[in-house]
Amino acid sequence: MAYISKDLRNQLDEDAGGLCGYCQTNQQNSGFRLQVEHLIPTAKGGLTVRENLWLACSSCNLRKSDREMVLDPESGVLVEFFNPRLQQWKDHFEWDDSGTVVVGLTEVGRATVKALEMNDTLLVEARKLWVRFGGHPPS
Repeated sequence: MAYISKDLRNQLDEDAGGLCGYCQTNQQNSGFRLQVEHLIPTAKGGLTVRENLWLACSSCNLRKSDREMVLDPESGVLVEFFNPRLQQWKDHFEWDDSGTVVVGLTEVGRATVKALEMNDTLLVEARKLWVRFGGHPPS
């Protein structure tokens, strides 16, 4: 893993606002520090610079791994992962009525939800608690 300076980490914390760039898990709700995610993986030539970094929960970060492309389950089209640095979350995703399930609105959104298993049973159960106590979904 590349070295991340304290200043760069602080910039990333500010950029991400305490939320996983993919599933929107709040760092404070989870109790775990968000991980630095290379949007273009270092294995594919991605640099350790602010423009190529975002924060992700450990689940999303591990599931994304060094992949850049993913298959949309509905259209069968191969698309790039959602990029939280360049794209707006609300353009590709929304919360279901309960505020616990991420719904993909576009090929990119659907593919990212499926590939990162953003609605894993344990995460949905945790979100139910967060909703109950007013800490979810993020605005």
